[in-house]
Amino acid sequence: MAESLAVGDRVSWNTSQGRTHGVVKERKTSDFEFDGQSFTASRDEPAFVVESEKTGARAAHKGSALRKLAAR
Repeated sequence: MAESLAVGDRVSWNTSQGRTHGVVKERKTSDFEFDGQSFTASRDEPAFVVESEKTGARAAHKGSALRKLAAR
């Protein structure tokens, strides 16, 4: 799935409160830190910074945790 995700894509992901929808803001292809946590990323397995449509909060996820949605 990660290969087909790009900045600007609408996606959904699971949270403890249920499914959340948002937009991909960044695609990371090397290890990085986000919100005090270390993330592993590579060209083969990128990670993504996403922004919630509801709250505007940002989070980082592996591509496998994201589901691409149709554009609004």
